[in-house]
Amino acid sequence: MPGKLLRAPPEWGVEPVSEDARILRAIDFFFLWFSLGVGLLVLQAGALMIPSLTIEQALLISLSGSILGSLLLALAGSIGSKYGVPTMVSLRPIFGTYGSYLATILNFIQLVGWTAFELKVMSDSASLIFGGETFRILWLVLFSFIVLILAIGGPLAFVRKWIERFAVWLVLLSTIWITYQAFTSEVRSQGTGGLPLTLALDLVIAMPISWMPLVSDYNRFSVRGRSSFLGTLVGYTVANTWFYFLGAILAAISGQQFIAASILSLYLGGVALIAILVDETDNAYADVYSSAVSLQNIFPKLRQWKIIVPVISISAVIAFFVPLSNYEWFLLMIGASFIPLFGVVISEYFLVRRSNIELGEFYEGAPKLVRRSIASWFVGLLVYSVIAVYFPDLGASVPSFLSSLLAQYALGRWELGLDRS
Repeated sequence: MPGKLLRAPPEWGVEPVSEDARILRAIDFFFLWFSLGVGLLVLQAGALMIPSLTIEQALLISLSGSILGSLLLALAGSIGSKYGVPTMVSLRPIFGTYGSYLATILNFIQLVGWTAFELKVMSDSASLIFGGETFRILWLVLFSFIVLILAIGGPLAFVRKWIERFAVWLVLLSTIWITYQAFTSEVRSQGTGGLPLTLALDLVIAMPISWMPLVSDYNRFSVRGRSSFLGTLVGYTVANTWFYFLGAILAAISGQQFIAASILSLYLGGVALIAILVDETDNAYADVYSSAVSLQNIFPKLRQWKIIVPVISISAVIAFFVPLSNYEWFLLMIGASFIPLFGVVISEYFLVRRSNIELGEFYEGAPKLVRRSIASWFVGLLVYSVIAVYFPDLGASVPSFLSSLLAQYALGRWELGLDRS
């Protein structure tokens, strides 16, 4: 019995998930993606829209950006749901093995960054409640250890035992309380116009897009593809809209940019903040766990815990030194990399190949490199960069996604035409 209690949980690497492990239903994915869609960083991102936008504009942008971004997230996750493969492996038939390695490296870098930001916002917020700046490093160590334990526990235990039984209910109650407090307070935001609406839309879309390189790491455990699609779409849309808009309202009420300070200014705000901090660990968990799964795309025999430990250590060091003022830049950088990448993925999988990919194409049958997919990705990156630098008022997310999608469709149909001739 002691040996069984101490035995490590099963480790799902890059191989397809077995049928007996594909047990998550639509309600499981709703709870998972709702929980991953809430958190202090999302509130912090929503606060960036104030004072530039009015409250009405912030609501419109939060809702429209969340629907669009969550739809793309759910579509990307449907590939993993169908074949039982993690996200980076799902890129192999589309970009080739070497192309998926490039995406893996970029994803690994962004996951280390996201983990650092999560650890930083948790430790900074906790130090506001208990101990002040002197104890910030102790909070950083504590949260790092909690995330380490969750990451080693594996995804199924994380969803069924941590999120559904505990974390999501805690954060739901606290968020309802914060929302009530916010909506019964006087809100003043005339909108200074400093942040264009289209750029604000980019910031909202960037959050669900940032999860696209991770989505199949979890959606591959789905009973059915429709279950994961609906649960992901609804769960993330509700959470992202709610928290972006709530972040904007809190910033408008308090006039402070650091969202934890805004929450503490509310009645019983400290209690609510503690509850959100408990749930915030799931976002850091997902980043850490997926960093290990992603890197296994290149090094499949490398054990996950050997990746998880250094990722948390490096992220903790970054969290201690990097200021949150770089957060907006980090969101836009992610959008520049992965919005056009998944424009290529969705175009190739749904439009060019019509969801017709054999399981072997993810493994021994995968091409080395698909040049037209790399070219289409580059087109989207170029469009995003040009718009972000020279025409920021236009917003870069939608144009870059559509440009890579259309480029991939055109090149794919042209290649099919050559094959037939």
